[in-house]
Amino acid sequence: MEIIRSREFTASRAWGAKEIANMGGITTRLHWTNQPYKWHINDGEEVFVVLDGTVEMRYKEDGLELSTLLTVGDIFYASIGTEHVAHPQGEARILVVEKEGSV
Repeated sequence: MEIIRSREFTASRAWGAKEIANMGGITTRLHWTNQPYKWHINDGEEVFVVLDGTVEMRYKEDGLELSTLLTVGDIFYASIGTEHVAHPQGEARILVVEKEGSV
């Protein structure tokens, strides 16, 4: 049993993470960042939940680059093959659920 106060979590580097659980190869991690990630496609599906801060999520759909602004409580679901990149607006804390070993 563990209680995690997500707003208190920080990391020594952008996108540093605390692994919360690994359930049959599906990981749940809490990330802290103040820098963009990189364009990528996950090995499987990904659920991305903003717990603190604001994140501009850029993604590609039918060859077009689109974006949406995610705030606290918003969820971005990346299906298999969805190319995307997260750009936090200042500090952000994000819960990510994805296949173990995914980018």
